[in-house]
Amino acid sequence: MADGLDTRGRLRRAGLRRPGMNTLIPNMLTVGALCAGLTGIRFAVLGRWEHAVIAIIVAAILDGLDGRMARLLNGTSKFGAELDSLSDFVSFGAAPAIIVYLWSGNGLGGFGWAAALFYAVCCALRLARFNTMLGDPNPPPWARYFFTGVPAPAAAGLALLPLMLVFEFGPGVFDQPIVGVAVLVGVGALMVSRIPTYSLKQLHVPRAFMVPALVLAALAAAALTSAPWMTFVVIGFVYLGSIPVAVVAQRRARHVHDSRTSEPPA
Repeated sequence: MADGLDTRGRLRRAGLRRPGMNTLIPNMLTVGALCAGLTGIRFAVLGRWEHAVIAIIVAAILDGLDGRMARLLNGTSKFGAELDSLSDFVSFGAAPAIIVYLWSGNGLGGFGWAAALFYAVCCALRLARFNTMLGDPNPPPWARYFFTGVPAPAAAGLALLPLMLVFEFGPGVFDQPIVGVAVLVGVGALMVSRIPTYSLKQLHVPRAFMVPALVLAALAAAALTSAPWMTFVVIGFVYLGSIPVAVVAQRRARHVHDSRTSEPPA
């Protein structure tokens, strides 16, 4: 009897525990990303387009840090995962759609708004599919190296590419309403597609390549300091170029896995 009371007491004490800093810090970063996305919408309403794009970039940086911080601190939780999805939709789904619509898409009236809605809905569907795929108990071994479709932060950067091109090269071509609308529709389709894209979550730099990686990071920092918009444009087009490479790489990985599993045991 005493053992049963003691067990129930331990369970009650465990249920009353408050979440520690290990869980709080990643969630604070997620909330920061959410606030940055909403701030991007505010800057767009005010017509401060460069500040709006910078706010979305800040949201993407915070979004990349919260997951890594949660794994580093062993502070992952179901609450944090749900909060992260909500933040991603606002910062990388609703905010880019509204920014592009207010910037040039409203020049096409209802068609521009329809494109913004299409992009936002595709982002929501992409996040919902990603959350359901996390419950797969037996994913193939190569699945962790790839995303299915373009992830939401990368899609936001691609959707804002026309603005960055105008910041770098000036108006005249990329600020045409049809360009922004076409980019929103195309990027939205990439998000809900089955096209594989590389996942950087499993990226590990070997010790032999540590110094070249640091040199590359220093060059990237120098480029961002001297020509930030051109640097982001180059990064965007490099990412687009990596998609066909990821398609070929996933096909090879799938073929190797299927060939190994189909071989009869010795």
